[in-house]
Amino acid sequence: MGHTEARTMTLDRNDVRTGIIGLGNIGQYHAERLVDLGIPLVGGMDVAPDARSRFARRYDVDVYEDHQELYDTIDAVIITTPNKYHEEYAIDAFDRDLHVLLEKPLAHSLESAERIAAAAGESDGHCMVGFNNRFANAVQIVHNRIARGELGEITHIEANYVRRRGIPGRGSWFTRRKIAGGGALIDLGVHAVDLALFLLDYPDLTEVTGVARGEFGASDEYAYLEMWGEDAGPAGFDVDDSASAFVRCRGNRTISLEVAWATNRPANHEFVVRGTESAARFDLLEGDLSVHSASTTGPDHLENTTIETRQNDTHSAEQRAFFEGIRRDDPPEHSIEQALAVQEVIEAIYRSSEAGKTIAVEE
Repeated sequence: MGHTEARTMTLDRNDVRTGIIGLGNIGQYHAERLVDLGIPLVGGMDVAPDARSRFARRYDVDVYEDHQELYDTIDAVIITTPNKYHEEYAIDAFDRDLHVLLEKPLAHSLESAERIAAAAGESDGHCMVGFNNRFANAVQIVHNRIARGELGEITHIEANYVRRRGIPGRGSWFTRRKIAGGGALIDLGVHAVDLALFLLDYPDLTEVTGVARGEFGASDEYAYLEMWGEDAGPAGFDVDDSASAFVRCRGNRTISLEVAWATNRPANHEFVVRGTESAARFDLLEGDLSVHSASTTGPDHLENTTIETRQNDTHSAEQRAFFEGIRRDDPPEHSIEQALAVQEVIEAIYRSSEAGKTIAVEE
């Protein structure tokens, strides 16, 4: 899945009538970018009356309580609901051959993700799963260098997505396993796992070992400076707020993973991509990028190169790629299969944590 710059886009604004399912913060975030790109936003759906009213006022579009009524009016849909409800809305969209941009993760459980993937495989609609961080400029530069062979064989990736204090609203659906499917691991970990597998070219998985911990969110003593949502307290908090894992892939390629909503250490969003010729290190949020190598040309020496690039809006880039693919009738390659592989890793980490042992991943 390549990065497409805005200057190469020639979208006709009347091409694809688009709706949004789930009109909360993430839905509005997507709506703003649709408007900026000139994509016709024609409607939205949410089960909450307040969300529907707010969205209708802000974007001057029709809103619905029934998603099937919205589907009668559109060609493409962006689904931003809580994880548990992805399956219903996505499968119904695929049944109508609508194009679907589905926010990560694929689902709240592996079984639900498998059903979504099966429905996508039977549909004529395109499907992209919202791993927007692939479109970060720093990631694209590293990916292009790997493709050119400049890093040699990629053997190991250190993937960190660690917040010191960043639980997204205790008491919200994010912190309830029944709806979200997990905590920090399924919320932040899917981004880290996808990026690592993406840069490794999605090799076959062999085994996973990991521990998911809930150490802070259920405590009355949870101290924080800011929170994405409202803090309703620890009641009902039954998910992990951090996880550590090690993933082995075929060919002895490996991934070490650290993710956290809350932990007593500095925040860290660093990825290190280790290759036999050189390594790349980048900060996912700041965009800092450097390349590291060694040489025997002349006196033995170590080389550390800093690469400067602009930070970009990854959700806008993701939407450009999605709609450009629709315009060209060129669906995203392997998007749904790769999202399912990420879900398998997440599920295996949870299983490994509960069983206290390494989990073999079936092909």
